[in-house]
Amino acid sequence: MAEVSSNMPPQLSRLSTTSYFPTIPRGVPKAAISYSQSVNEAPYTALMGVIVDGRYPERHAVTPRCRVRKQVGGTNRWRLPDSLGSDLLGSRQAIKSINMPYNTNMINIITAENPQSSLHLEAERPYVFHQVVDRPLTVSQVPSTASSKPGLGLLSRESTVLVRAPSRLRGPTPSTSGPIRKFIPANARPATPKDIFLYHSKKSQSFIGPDVVLKCLGMDWELHRPYLQKAEVLSQLLKQAGEPHMQKYYRNPASETLDTYIKKNNVYSNEYKDISNRLSMVEGDEEGPKKLDHPAHTSEKRISSVTMIKLDIKDPLITKTAIAVALGNLYHDELDVDMEDVANVLAASSHIGYKALQNGCARLMLNNISYKTVCRYHHACTKYQQEEVVKACERWLELNLLPELSDQIYLREISMELLQKILKSNRLYVPNEYTVYRTLSYWLFLQLNPSIQLMPSHSTVLSYFNSLPKTGSFLERDDGQIYGPLFSAVRLQGIIDTNQIRDMQLMNILPQSQLIDLLTQHYHALQGGGDMSALKHFNTGAIRQGFIIDEEPHYHSEVLSIHGFHFELKAARNAIGQLSIYMQRLKPGDPILSFRQCERHTFSIRTDREVRYCIMVQDSGDDLKTTGIVSQKFGLGEKVGKSEILQLDKIRTPLYISFSLLFPAS
Repeated sequence: MAEVSSNMPPQLSRLSTTSYFPTIPRGVPKAAISYSQSVNEAPYTALMGVIVDGRYPERHAVTPRCRVRKQVGGTNRWRLPDSLGSDLLGSRQAIKSINMPYNTNMINIITAENPQSSLHLEAERPYVFHQVVDRPLTVSQVPSTASSKPGLGLLSRESTVLVRAPSRLRGPTPSTSGPIRKFIPANARPATPKDIFLYHSKKSQSFIGPDVVLKCLGMDWELHRPYLQKAEVLSQLLKQAGEPHMQKYYRNPASETLDTYIKKNNVYSNEYKDISNRLSMVEGDEEGPKKLDHPAHTSEKRISSVTMIKLDIKDPLITKTAIAVALGNLYHDELDVDMEDVANVLAASSHIGYKALQNGCARLMLNNISYKTVCRYHHACTKYQQEEVVKACERWLELNLLPELSDQIYLREISMELLQKILKSNRLYVPNEYTVYRTLSYWLFLQLNPSIQLMPSHSTVLSYFNSLPKTGSFLERDDGQIYGPLFSAVRLQGIIDTNQIRDMQLMNILPQSQLIDLLTQHYHALQGGGDMSALKHFNTGAIRQGFIIDEEPHYHSEVLSIHGFHFELKAARNAIGQLSIYMQRLKPGDPILSFRQCERHTFSIRTDREVRYCIMVQDSGDDLKTTGIVSQKFGLGEKVGKSEILQLDKIRTPLYISFSLLFPAS
C-alpha cells in the first residue's frame, strides 16, 4: 500500500486521507459556452439577415457536448437564427428579445449547473458541483483498494462522501441555536388525524400541558380548557364532568424514547420539543382501545391533573379527520378548512356546538358550489339547518341540472326527493324536453349500477335497459314503481324527433300505453292545425326550449319546430347595447332553416296560429325577467309574426334564456 500511495497523484493522495475542497475554478473554456453565446446572439444574427445584407445566418454546430435545441413552438423561433424574411411574428419576437433585459429564467438557463458547461474543466480532478449556501460539497471518495497501476487512480461512482464546504464558499455559518429548516419529502405519508390536529393546535403558541381529555370516535384528544369555551356542547360537558383529578397518560415506548432523545439534543428546534409536551392521542387497535390507566400505557412522566369528558357521535358524515379539524380550529380565530372536508367539518362543528366554525363553513360552501359539490353540500346543510346554503344549492340545480350535472358521474349523488323537487320547479332551465328524459334515464342507470365509476355513454344506457326482461316496462315492475313520479315530470308532448321516440321505445322504461298516447297526440295535432287539445294548464304542459349565453352576446338563434309551425328563437344586441330577446314565426323556405327541414318537415300554411308563450331570462343569481304568459296570434308576415320583445339593459353572463309555448284549441 505504501508503494501504491507514493505513485498516486497528490490530489488523490489528499482525498484518501482528508476531504478536498477545490480552489476557485478557472475560466470556462470557449467550447463550453459557445452554445450559450449563440443563443444570446441568435436574435441579432436573425435580424441582420433581414435588415442588413440578406445573408443566411450560421447555426451553432451540433457536437457531443452541446445539442442544438429543436423548435417546439412559435415562441422559440429566436433560438434558431434562421433568416426571418417576411416572418413578421419572428421579427417581432427577435426585436422584443434584444430590447428586454435578462430575466430570472434566462439567467438560470445561462448560468445553470450542468455537466455540459462545467464537466472536465480539469481532467486530473473529479467533478465537483458549484457550491451554494444550503448544500454540502459532494466529492468522490477514493476506495481503500486503489488500482496498482500508477497514474490511473480509478474512483468509484457509487461511493461518495458528504462534507461541508469551507466558510468562504458557504457564506456565514448559521447559528446552531436558531430553528432548523423543515424538510418535506417528495412522497410524504398521508396526514393522520393526529397530524391535522397538531397543525391547528400549535398556532395557539400555548406551552401549557393539556388539562382536558376528550374521548370521541375511539381516540383521546388532549385539549385545553380555555379554548373549549367556544364550543357550547364541549363547555357543557366540562360543567357536568366535575373537578379534574390526577391521571396517568398513555405514551407508547417509541414515543417516549423519541421525546427523550429530542429533549437531550440541542440540534432540534424548540418546536419539536413543544410538540412532545402538547399532544397525546390513543387510537384503537384490533383488540379495542385501551384505557388510560392500562398498565402497558402508564408513564410516570405523563401524570397530570385532567378532566375526562366523552362525546358519542354516530354520524356517517363525521370522520376522525373532520373532528381533528373542528377541534383544531378552536385554537385560532381565522378559519382554516380544506374545501374537500368542508361538509364533514360542518357536521363535526355542529356536534360540538361551534357556531363560528359552522358559519364559516357555510360561507365557504356558498362560494364553491359546483357539479362536484352541490349534492354533498345540499345533503349536509339540509341535515344541519343551513338554509341559505340549501337555497343556493337548489338554485344552482335549477339552472345547471340539465346542461351540466347530467353529464357528470356526480349525478348519482342527488337524492330522488331533491331531483323530483327540481324537475317540478317553474324556474328549471330546460334546453329541450328530451334532455329531461335522458337525464332521468342516466340517473336511474347509476342508481341500479352503483359500482360504475365513469359516466356511461348513451349507447351503454340504451343497451342496459333494452336487455331487461320484456314482460313489461321498467316502471310497471315492482322495483320500478317508486320511480314513476320522477318520469311524470317529463313533458312527453314536447319530444317530437322520431329518433328520440325510437330510443324511448327501445329502453322500455315508460309503459307502452304512454308512448302510444304520445304518438296519438302528435297525430291529432298535425291533423288539427297544431291544436294541443289534451293540454289544459300552461305551467305543466307548455313545451320548453332554451339556450345559454355565456360570452358577450351579439347574436344567437335557434329553431323550434312543432306540428308544422317553425319559430326562430333569437337573442340579438341592438345599436345602443341592449339585448333583445324574442321569437318569430318562419315562412317555408326561410334561409335560417336547413335543407332537410325545408325538404322533409311538415309546414302549415295556416295564416294565423294562436300561441300562448312565455319568455324567461335568468342569471346565476336571483335576477329574473319574464314576459309572463302572453296569448298572441302569429301570422306569416313580418309585422304579425314576431312576439313581444324582452329587452335587457344590464347583462351579466351566463344568461339562461327559456321559451315556453302552447297551442290552444282554436
